[in-house]
Amino acid sequence: MAAMPTPHGSQSLYEAFLAVARAGSFTAAARALGYTQSAVSRQIQALEEETGAVLFERLPRGVRLSEAGRVLLPHAEAVRDRLARARAELVALRTLDGGLLRLGAFSSAGAALVPRAQAAFRVRHPGVVVTRVEGPSVKHLGLVSAGEEDLAVVSPAADGPAPEGVTLHHLLDEPMLVALERGHPYAGRRDVRLAELADEEWIVGNERLEDTLFRPAVTAGLRPRTGLVAHDWIAKLGAVAAGLGVTLVPALAAASVRPDVTLVTIHPDDVPYRRICAATPPVPTVAATAFLGLLHETARELTPTTRY
Repeated sequence: MAAMPTPHGSQSLYEAFLAVARAGSFTAAARALGYTQSAVSRQIQALEEETGAVLFERLPRGVRLSEAGRVLLPHAEAVRDRLARARAELVALRTLDGGLLRLGAFSSAGAALVPRAQAAFRVRHPGVVVTRVEGPSVKHLGLVSAGEEDLAVVSPAADGPAPEGVTLHHLLDEPMLVALERGHPYAGRRDVRLAELADEEWIVGNERLEDTLFRPAVTAGLRPRTGLVAHDWIAKLGAVAAGLGVTLVPALAAASVRPDVTLVTIHPDDVPYRRICAATPPVPTVAATAFLGLLHETARELTPTTRY
């Protein structure tokens, strides 16, 4: 006959205590728990030694709670309930029936890539709460590195390593388009060379072109004439619509451009591409891993529409 299992650990001490309190005897409690009577007796003895109090009065037939046992009873029940909730939450994390995903993204990733992936994630895992914060890629890389975000969609510098504690997962290379006012001479063109726009006033998001969408073009040797710095996309496109200049627009944000602005493809020999990656810790959470898979799916769906 196989030996019956014996309880172990602090959790089982309280389980044995509660079982004996309910059953009124070590033998009945052992039967309910599936342990031997001697094993339950040892657990109660260990708990009495740990608490420094006699928890049960031994009677001719069974046992009953002592005064110390009656004091401990609600605390033991609370420990049991807290542990049960903890186990349920841990299972929910593993099965994606619950939990939290802290997500970050740079602004134009929120035009198509991130919301499509997030919508699919919500359908598949409605119990997971997703919080999302927008901001520059360098900020999100720092937050992932510090353990304050679980996943971020970023556009990292092509020539630099990922920060310590961050793993980058390549999603796609996104081409840039040129935004022109409706009446611009090139508005009807199939594509345009960047050299043809050398005399235009370029509207950029930062005086340091290396920190803007122009970074790939600047690396290739282009130094556009910048007349207006606008950090906000609404301001940029408003300036273009008013004829104050032209600007680059990421292909993934093309669908959100206002109707009085025309987008023109850049010639394949000139088109700047922006590398888009997902940033996670080296060991991502279960929810981050699932979301990452959906980002890859969404990137593959969007890529044909972003190749010009």
